[in-house]
Amino acid sequence: MQQIRSPYNPIHVPLGLVLWSVWFVALYGGLSVGCALAPPDPAQGQWTWLNALLAMFSLVTVVLLLALARLFQRAARSECEGQSARFVARLAAGVNLIGAIATVFVALPILSLPPCL
Repeated sequence: MQQIRSPYNPIHVPLGLVLWSVWFVALYGGLSVGCALAPPDPAQGQWTWLNALLAMFSLVTVVLLLALARLFQRAARSECEGQSARFVARLAAGVNLIGAIATVFVALPILSLPPCL
């Protein structure tokens, strides 16, 4: 179990994009369910309970991905591991950072568009 938790384990390389994919499916699935069960009034524009909930979910995801990127970046700077282990940590940090950036850009329409049109 300790081996999997190590920031130098290659299993962490796709983690950022896996988390982003889960967020993406949950975001649009939640939007669809919210619009089907309790659609907000279109007169409210983008300031609805549904957009607020989706924006908070997106913010939590961005913070998680940035925290993971920072964790792996620190591990990549460590001098106690070998060159290939630091490469894995550096690659994992980059993938998590890309996941965070992708989350921000996909979530931006939440702040500017009504949810159920």
